[in-house]
Formats: sequence, structure tokens, C-alpha cells
Amino acid sequence: MERMKLERMTKTSVQDLALFDGKPLFAEPLHVGRPNRPSKAVFMQHADDIWESAWLTNNGPKVQAFEAALCKMLGVKHAIPVCNATIGLQVAIRALGIDSGEVIVPSFTFIATAHCLEWQGITPVFCDVDPATHCMDPAKIEPLITPRTRAILPVHVWGNICDIEAIDAIAKKHKLSVLYDAAHAFGCDHNGKMAGNFGDAEVFSFHATKVMNTFEGGCITTNDDEVARIIRLMINFGFIGKDQVTHVGTNGKMSEISSAMGLASLEAFDGFVAHNRRNYQHYCQRIAEISGLSVLEYDETGKHNFHYIIVKVADDAGISRDAIVKILEAENILARRYFYPGCHRMEPYRSYYPNAGLLLPETEKLTEVLLCLPNSTATTDEDVKSICDLLAFIMQNHVEIVKSAAK
Repeated sequence: MERMKLERMTKTSVQDLALFDGKPLFAEPLHVGRPNRPSKAVFMQHADDIWESAWLTNNGPKVQAFEAALCKMLGVKHAIPVCNATIGLQVAIRALGIDSGEVIVPSFTFIATAHCLEWQGITPVFCDVDPATHCMDPAKIEPLITPRTRAILPVHVWGNICDIEAIDAIAKKHKLSVLYDAAHAFGCDHNGKMAGNFGDAEVFSFHATKVMNTFEGGCITTNDDEVARIIRLMINFGFIGKDQVTHVGTNGKMSEISSAMGLASLEAFDGFVAHNRRNYQHYCQRIAEISGLSVLEYDETGKHNFHYIIVKVADDAGISRDAIVKILEAENILARRYFYPGCHRMEPYRSYYPNAGLLLPETEKLTEVLLCLPNSTATTDEDVKSICDLLAFIMQNHVEIVKSAAK
């Protein structure tokens, strides 16, 4: 069903803004990431197969088919489906033999990246990021390495692939494992090689809000046969065979119905990306004309999923990022402040490291000036136009808006 909008689409005065009791631009909430849905018929055929087979979980035919399809698409030896990416990170950490000590990780990421370490008694050590890519800055890694450091856990933020070569060189020099959080990076590449092939392992998210989803899920990729063998044990309680346990494990398996959604979504994936890309290009074109705002641009010469529309509010914009988000939310445009306020300012890390921000100046800055705008197959060209028109109005009238909000 097409999302309903109110007839009045143009704001002609500041008092028309919903923040000041005007009518919202959108009649229903427009989320940053509504699920990309594949063909219902394709999904239902897979679901019917599951129903007829009565094989619902435990490495059934749909999971096996999904794994094979992932391996083919990503060009990896192993792409092991899991119930979600957080469990995937926890399992991958253990499979790499990391069970204590410290792991270097960005604070500019979703909290699960840090929690997957803390949950297992491993200390996350926060590293600053590159202000251009928003990924971990390799130049900031080595000063954080201590005798307790066991690994580096970088994040491909927004699908921007980390500086693989520099990070791998540091890891090799100091004999550290490298595990990439690739939650944002499905379908992205680096120098012609797909994400999934880097470090000792990578973990993707197939959560409902990601470019491709399995309702809830993820996968762990690796080209190391031994690491893959351990991962397969660990996601099934450590069982080998029917009644023999050889490894400490958990229940990290993906279900058949989630894999059915994954198979249907893989078939539709190119269409998802094409839609995202059109929206991204429209946003870039329009926002380039708006003073005080800029879009984080992606390299279109390689592969990218274009899923995240990241806008930076300039220091001299005359209105804060938070004020803009508040205005958008009142209009039912649910923009997000990624990754506000940074993991180091969330518990328990805020209490553990009260002065961590002193070593994270770029992270601190980014968390105050970035916002993420709606994008998915549920976001239409007309939606993008309306959002950009509203942003232009906000920036053209920011002085009056700020004064009115202060009353």
C-alpha cells in the first residue's frame, strides 16, 4: 500500500512546520530503513518447501542453499549463516581464540560491536576514526597496542571498506587477529574484492533494516578452513555428530525460514541496490544546492550498496544537527543521529573510561554533526524530493526557526 501523505506538501512559512503546530509533511512515519522486501511469490515458494519438508532448523536445505549462494556471490570459501550478527561477532571472536585481554575497536559504531567483547570479558579499547571515511584510522591503532592486545576489530561504516592494507600490515607486525564488523557492507567491494574476504573473518548483518535481510540474521565469512570448522561447532552447541561435544558452543544457527527470506532477497538484491543508488544520487544532487549541508559521497566506480544517506551539518550552518533532527521528526521523517553519542559515552564504558573522549576527537565531532536520512525500496523519489525541499526550507529560514524554537 502506498504511504499516504497530506495534500499540503510545501512549507511556505516557519509556522507551517509541525514543530510549531503545523501539519506534518508525512501522514505516517518515514523510517530511515524500512525493510527491503523481495518477491512475495519467490519467498512463499521457499516457505512452502519448508512446510512440506517439515525441516525447520538444524542446517536444513534452505540454510545450505543460502550458504552456497552467499559463497558464490562474495567469492569466499565459507559464509556461515547465523541467527544474528551480534551472536556472529561473539562466535567469531571465540573461534579466533580471543578469550581475554584487549581488542581495539572504534567507538563510532553500533553498541553491539563493543558489547560483543565486553559480554565475553574482553576489554574494548576505543580507537578514533578517519574523518573522511568514518572508518577506523590506522594511524591511531599502534599507540593503543599493549602486551594485552589480542586483536583489531574495525568496522566498514556505511559500507565504506576500511583501509585493509594498512590494518593488515599492523596486525601482521604485532601478530594480532583481525575481525571485521561488516554489518553495513554487504555487496560492497575493495579493489575488486568483495567484503567478506578480509582479515581472519568478517561478520555481516541481515537484520530487517539492512540492505538485504533474513528477517533477523547474519553470516560469518572466512577463507580459513580451521576457523570455519570451529565456527560450525560453536553455533551448534559444540556438537560433532549426534551425541559428541568437542567444543564449548552456543545456539547461533539460522532457521530455515530466515534462509528462505535470504534466498529470495539475494534474487532481488540488484534491484534493491539500484533503487538505493537512485535515491542516493537524487539526495546528492539536491543537497549539494543547500548551504550548510553535505552528503557523504561513495565511490561509484566499485560496488556499493548505497544504503545509508549520511548528511553532515556544517559548523557554520547556523542551526544544530539536533535541531534539524527534531524538526524532521515532527514532520514524521524519522532521521537518526548515527552513531550518537559514541560507544565510549554509553554504559558501561562511560563509567569505565570517563576521559576516553580526549583520545577520540574525530569521533566526538562526528557524533554531533551527522544525521542519516530515509532510504530503502520503501522510500520513493517523491519522498526524497519532499525531504530535500524541507531541508532547503529549514536552512533558508534557520535564523527565524532558531528564534521561534527559543520562545
